[in-house]
Amino acid sequence: MSELAFGAMPQMARPNFRTTALIIASAMFMEQLDATVLATALPTMAKSFQVSPAHMSIALTSYLLSLAVLIPASGKIADRYGARTVFASSVVIFMLGSILCALAPSLSMLVAARVLQGAGGAMMVPVGRLILLRTVDKRDLVSAMSWLLVPALIGPILGPPVGGFIVSYFDWRWIFYINIPIGFIGLIFIQLFIPNTKEGRRERFDMAGFVLSGLSLACLLFGFEMTSRGTLEEAPMAVALLLIGVVSGAGYIVYARRPHRFEPILDLTLMRIRSFRISVVAGSLSRITQGAQPFLLPLMLQIGFGLSPVASGLMTFATACGSMLMKAAARPILKRWGFRATLIWNSVFSSLLYATCALFRPDWPHWGIFVVLMVCGFSMSLQFTAYNTIAYDDIPPNRTSSANSFYTTFQQLMLSFGICTGALVLTGSRLAFGHAGTTLADFSVAFLVVTAVSLLAAPVSARLPQGAGDAMSGHRARREATGEA
Repeated sequence: MSELAFGAMPQMARPNFRTTALIIASAMFMEQLDATVLATALPTMAKSFQVSPAHMSIALTSYLLSLAVLIPASGKIADRYGARTVFASSVVIFMLGSILCALAPSLSMLVAARVLQGAGGAMMVPVGRLILLRTVDKRDLVSAMSWLLVPALIGPILGPPVGGFIVSYFDWRWIFYINIPIGFIGLIFIQLFIPNTKEGRRERFDMAGFVLSGLSLACLLFGFEMTSRGTLEEAPMAVALLLIGVVSGAGYIVYARRPHRFEPILDLTLMRIRSFRISVVAGSLSRITQGAQPFLLPLMLQIGFGLSPVASGLMTFATACGSMLMKAAARPILKRWGFRATLIWNSVFSSLLYATCALFRPDWPHWGIFVVLMVCGFSMSLQFTAYNTIAYDDIPPNRTSSANSFYTTFQQLMLSFGICTGALVLTGSRLAFGHAGTTLADFSVAFLVVTAVSLLAAPVSARLPQGAGDAMSGHRARREATGEA
């Protein structure tokens, strides 16, 4: 069982779950905002380093490399050294990486700094969620996940307009400097309100599993990213990376299924737990759409509609507005309908809503697009709040850390795969129809393909038992009180 170690602050009171969730969400917001702001500024940065914009993609993939390698180890590191210690250290590492990125005189130095920054980001998100799972009562977990999810979703939406504003009126290096005040404020609140949870037992670190899983995830991410560019010159390298990723992944599966005296870095036996397995599979299908949407929508509004980066960002901010509205509604909805019914029907509803984006055209009124996107944000945010909560319904307390690392690894992989899928379909549609440039029809095809994938999550969610998550949502208590049981 886990124990609470408050360090030098024994008088610390148990924090309100909203306080804990918002402190953790602030770190997630910083990380997500940084990633999307950087993507907007890459052409400007390319001029500064005197390289082609295509070469700047390594600034994104080097960060993903750190995420892929280190996320599986996050839970083990937190168990050994304490969740608050690791969480605060990850924020410091992310801030240090941000400073070095801002000071980088060349692309090679920027890449090295991004690797360090990614090491901090790889610890922040999974360890932050682990703190929430360990410190929040089960009955408050739905509300806590709602508060946690909103700032994390706002980051990718605010990224394009903030990035456009910075590169238009300031030096691109301020993209990284804005992380410093956010990080300092976060560190203060972490020390004041976050308990240092850790496991009482210590076991051997799975180094072989760490190498195999890291190699597999890194190669798969790089392979997907190169495939999405649609260039024949990079096709052999992309295929080789994907093959290495698949082979090393298969090697890890064989290795992890053997008996060990220690827990593997990614515990595959967690997939035997029904609610966890369904959340991983159905959530992965939905996250392909969620990963593709912030990539496709700003491009469509700028290329197809002719909007400026700032105007496009203000339009997509509607999704964040819907997400913020959801935080107050998630618990009542789940209490009324339960996890199973909500996940089934909202999966269909949110997928069809995102498919509506395929119909957007320049003559649509902007307020109409804004309303559709706001409802999209509400619906998808509700979906991920439910997935992120029901996944831990049947997880024993002593396996929470392993489950969190496993879940976060797949979450990051599928979000990245969603971006690659959207880019690949967009390029494929342009080539198939012989378009000289990317057209609105190509964006429509891409939106329809990625939303068709998320529709498959509904039948998977239907495999949840009727009473799944009732202790967290209060659904059973409501049925019994109204005589429906």
